[in-house]
Amino acid sequence: MNESLIKQIDAILPQTQCGQCGYSGCEPYAKAIVEGKADINQCPPGDEDGIRKIAALLGIEPKPLNIRHGTPKPRIVAVIDETLCIGCTFCIQACPVDAIVGAAKHMHTVLSEECTGCELCVTPCPMDCIDMIPATALSGSTEEIATALQQKANRARLRYQLRQQRQARKKITGNKITARPPLKTQNQSSESDSSEKTNHRKQAIVQAALSRAAAIRTTVIK
Repeated sequence: MNESLIKQIDAILPQTQCGQCGYSGCEPYAKAIVEGKADINQCPPGDEDGIRKIAALLGIEPKPLNIRHGTPKPRIVAVIDETLCIGCTFCIQACPVDAIVGAAKHMHTVLSEECTGCELCVTPCPMDCIDMIPATALSGSTEEIATALQQKANRARLRYQLRQQRQARKKITGNKITARPPLKTQNQSSESDSSEKTNHRKQAIVQAALSRAAAIRTTVIK
């Protein structure tokens, strides 16, 4: 595996981590390109400029953006209507770069400077209280704007990598915690009951939060 080439392609990609290319992030997409599993024109946020740069790096002819993966958009960021947020954490779990902060049952906030505009937080929100708005326009010369965008992409890459590492550690730790001796794991019905109770508890929490939010919304309308 040509790790150096993967990093070079990843450095060209916009680090939106949106998954429109068909992969879970920019680095996995770069790896797929090197492995011959993906084409160079599957990244809408990177647009034609990104395609040309990757083509030049690989010494091949550029090609038009494959619009089956989407079309380019102006820079956008997520914003949460905090009066309707129920603190379900679904958006936090969906954000690939940890650009949303908050805790269960507490208001969530988007770190606009770190938001990549991937839109992955919108669909999971049960309250439909996340909107995508135009990002603040950057000022300065063409070179200064390009530098600012590259710096943001570099931060997004780092935040994505740190999140991936944290999730990997959690998975390992979780496996160790849930591991049980053979004799105890034979009680399948007990484990099933416990899992069902956990699911019911989660549903009850979300339902209660939805009810509170509905009450707030009714009050606001009045």
